Order: sequence, then structure tokens, then C-alpha cells
Amino acid sequence: MLAKIWTPAFSGIDVIKVSVEVMISSGLPKFAIVGLPDKAISEAKERIQSAFSSMGFALPAKRIIVNLAPADVVKEGSHFDLPIAVAILTALGVIPEEEIQNYMILGELGLDGLIKPVSGILPTSMSALANNLGIICPEPQVSEALWAGNKDVLGPSNLIELINHFKGTQIISNSSEPPKFEQSYSVDMADIKGQEMARKALEIAAVGGHHLLMIGPPGVGKSMLASRLPTILPPMTAREALEISMIKSVAGELGENGLSIVRPFRSPHHTASQVALTGGGLHAKPGEVSLAHNGILFLDELPEFSSQALDSLRQPLETGVVSVARANGHITYPAKFQLVAAMNPCKCGHFGEPDCECAMAPLCAQKYQNRISGPLYDRIDLTVGVENINPWELSNLKPSESSEVVKARVMKAREFQNLRLKKIFGDVETLNAHLSGSEIEECANLSADALTLLTKSAEKLKLSARAYYKTMRVARTVADMEFREKVLPEDISMALNFRRKI
Repeated sequence: MLAKIWTPAFSGIDVIKVSVEVMISSGLPKFAIVGLPDKAISEAKERIQSAFSSMGFALPAKRIIVNLAPADVVKEGSHFDLPIAVAILTALGVIPEEEIQNYMILGELGLDGLIKPVSGILPTSMSALANNLGIICPEPQVSEALWAGNKDVLGPSNLIELINHFKGTQIISNSSEPPKFEQSYSVDMADIKGQEMARKALEIAAVGGHHLLMIGPPGVGKSMLASRLPTILPPMTAREALEISMIKSVAGELGENGLSIVRPFRSPHHTASQVALTGGGLHAKPGEVSLAHNGILFLDELPEFSSQALDSLRQPLETGVVSVARANGHITYPAKFQLVAAMNPCKCGHFGEPDCECAMAPLCAQKYQNRISGPLYDRIDLTVGVENINPWELSNLKPSESSEVVKARVMKAREFQNLRLKKIFGDVETLNAHLSGSEIEECANLSADALTLLTKSAEKLKLSARAYYKTMRVARTVADMEFREKVLPEDISMALNFRRKI
């Protein structure tokens, strides 16, 4: 008796189609799983036997061999429980093979036969759709599977339901439409008083997708500003939402309702390790840079992160991807995130305030700021000082613009930016911050005076080639915000003003 069932294995967010082959033959009773299974899969034998026992069903006293093909790919995860159990039931004639082969199956089995949630449902559903297959997954994750557009989704809550469905005695009825979501935030730009330069830098970052560093004493509102950046960004496109949802699905962080249209805002603690930021671990899971894909990675107290963790950000900041190297191969995750960082000017936080700074100034500030390497700082587009506001002024300041008002300006500026880029590069979706050096030279459209100012300033300030092009990108964004085709000297001046050394 031979049966073959389809299930996924994961390499990053990529899905490898695996066939679960079961052979039941005469011989001494044996239950073996081969094909490079990990410990979780090897232990599936006990869970499957207990689940069958709870249904009043006993495995035959025969030789049962389960092969996971291709045999040279390492298989990991508890989601192999359900496909192995279904393959055995198919080999025994309990489930018709011609029907079950039209599905890709994954799920973890409890000892009582219940099917438990697993990670990776969304990429599996997309892979199944590409292969003209349906998907069988745990009942709580049906909505996640539906987001891929796959309409043939079965979500049994236990093995009995699945068997009865294919026998025709019970129909598994799940929702045929994914749930609807609305974008909402609990914070607003109107909460911020003053800080005009910081607000301007935040708006420029939102329009052009630029990386931002805020420097200021404790309690001036750096974290408050950063947390409100998502409220002025345009909603994610369907493609962006699917990308981040696939990453969350592989990481096991996708909620029961599936896809979310709210842009990621990841804020790891400064004790986070290099692996936590870039990904890795035993199963090479995605890190914070990948979970912030198409969103914001906020690093508060930037110099307090380990130098090893910070320098590991240099490659994904440039390429938009991160590669996790393992002995058995490389796993690549997307990591096109927007870095927003905040820091105090020194350890005590009051450097530059004569009444408050410590006796170690200015040495303490220099030592503290030197924790950020030059190559990392060179990759940051905008640096802005956030200063203390006098308490008497705070109570008299007028209410700030709301996120809705600022977001409307950002959307108009992005529309102007997209139309300009489409004229030059065709139907592509990108931002000024993501353009290469040759691309920004082609589309920047600097006036003669602006080019002269940029060249002389770069020479005087000893800007690197990277910093030169970043300044050009920021100036192009400032011009887009004014709906100008040409970049003028004042745009270059503003970009250089945000390029100050820490």
C-alpha cells in the first residue's frame, strides 16, 4: 500500500514542495520516518499514534515507512504531523487518494486528534495556488490562507472532521472571504508641540523613504516623534501587505485574522543581539530588519546597542535584503525597511546645556557618539537635533497639524514623485531613497547653481560618494514636496542642513 501527499518545507519565505510518501508492507512492525527529518518530525510518530488511538483507530502491525522527498533537503517543524497522518490514512484506504492529492497539507496534531496552528500558512497557500492545488490547514488559520486568493481552503478542527469530509458524511464549511481591515492608529501628530525642524525631517523621511536620526536630551519627544511616522505614511499596497504577511507567517507572528494593512513598526530593546536584529537562530527565523520590511525599524538609545549588532545593519540598509548563512546553505529574507533612530548627545544626556551637563563634557559626548561607526552614520540620510522646549512656551504653543493633514501632503508629494519617476524609468514603484547613484543622477534634474553648491559643499565637508548621493536624494525629495521639476540651491541647502555631523 503506497500513498503520496503534498506538504511544504521552508527556505526563508520560499516554499519547497515536499511529497510525503508512505509505504505499508508486510514484515516486523515498524514506524520509521526518513528524508532528513528534524527532532520535531521524528517525534511525530508518537503524536500520530496517540491521535489515532483517541479516534479509536489502531495502526496495523505492519512495516510503515514514511519518506519525505526530496530526501536531500532538511525538513523542520511540527507542521508535518497532519500530512504524515493523512498519508497513512490514504495508504490504508480511509481517505481517497485521487481527491487528497489535490491539496497541500500542513498542521500539528494534538494527542487527542485536534489540529493545532502552525507557522507558514500564507506562503504555503500562495505556493499551492501557483501549483493549482488547494490547501488543508488548521481551522483558526483559514482566513490567513484565504489572503493568497486561494479559494479551495479546508480548515478541519480535528482528524475526524477531515476523514468525514472526504467520506461525504460531513462537510467542512469555512468562510469563503478573508476579513476586512481598516487602518487605524492610537497616536497622532497633533500630540506633538513645537519641534518644527524635527516634524519637517519626519515629513521628508515619509515622502522619500529616507533613514532618520534624531539627537536630543532625554524627554524632548524623540520616541514620540518616531512612533507617529507610520501615521503619515501611505497605506500599504496589496503586494507590500502580502510580503510582510509572508515574513510574519514564517516567523509565527501572524494573528488569527491573517493579513494586516498597518505598516510594521518594530522597536527592539537596545539589548537585542545581532541574531535578533538580522535573523538566524536554530531555524534561521527572520529578524527585526525583516519583520520591519515595508515599514519602520526604530532603534531608541542607538549608541546603547552593541557595535556588532549595529554594524550588522550596514548590508541590509544598502541592499534591502539580509542573508542568513548556515552550514547547509544561505537563507535570504527581504529587509527593505526605513531606519529611524534616536539618541542622547552624551551619556548623561545634557551635553550642550551649560546648567545641566556633567563634569566630563565634552569628552563624555565624544566618547558616547563614537559608539556609532562612521560607515553606519554615512548610511543615514537625515540627522536632526531635537531641543528642549521651555515649560512656559509649552502651555502657549498652538496645536500642531494632525496626522491626517500631514499625510495628505505626503500622499500628494509621493504622487508627484511617482509620476516623475515613471516618465524616466517606466512603470516602476520606488522612492527617491531607493534609487541607485546612476539613477538619481539621471532623474535629480539639478539646476546649475544647485549642482555647484552641492559639489563645493561636498568638497568642503569631505563627503563620501555615498553621502554625496544621499544629499542629492534628500534634495530631490525636498523639491518634490514643493512640486518642482528642478532641484534649486535652497533644496541642496536644506539637505545639507540635515546632514550635520553628530
